[in-house]
Amino acid sequence: GFTLVELAIVLVIIGIIMGAVLRGQQMIEGAKLKRLYNQQREIAAAFYTYYDKYGKFPGDDNTVATRGGVWATSVNGDSDGLIEVTFAYSCSGAEATGAESCNAWSHLRLANIISGSGRTNPSHAHGGAVSAAYGTVNTVPANWIAFQNVPGDAALSIDTQYDDGVYNTGTIQGSAVYTGAVTDLYSKL
Repeated sequence: GFTLVELAIVLVIIGIIMGAVLRGQQMIEGAKLKRLYNQQREIAAAFYTYYDKYGKFPGDDNTVATRGGVWATSVNGDSDGLIEVTFAYSCSGAEATGAESCNAWSHLRLANIISGSGRTNPSHAHGGAVSAAYGTVNTVPANWIAFQNVPGDAALSIDTQYDDGVYNTGTIQGSAVYTGAVTDLYSKL
């Protein structure tokens, strides 16, 4: 048999290991939250870099097809300042549609502002797709960056840390109350 001292030592070692594992999980979740927020800032910067360079938002730009070269097969937007049609989380394939929210990714890539090719949406740290479009979120009409399927607790943490913590006000908003369920998280562009 084991003595009480030996059992105590084993329990202390198990406790230390469990504490390290839990701390590691917290660090991973913290890194995901920071990555999600930084990705939002990077995407906003990409959209504004394109705007500074061409005077129009990507996707909404009505001059891309006239630039020639790699731009020749691009689809023009209507240049009304709104990245239309919807929050599209599954953009893919050749540029053959007028969905400005999908064409935006292609325009950013052709301008060498983001990496990749085509109209495929980027994904975020929690695995969902990223979209950008004009829409009305909680009664606020604007161009928004949208992150699909963000866990409610992560969305609340980001909203609290970088905005007002209320799902339906501010520059960061959720599609629903942050109750732990998966939600879409929006950031005003």
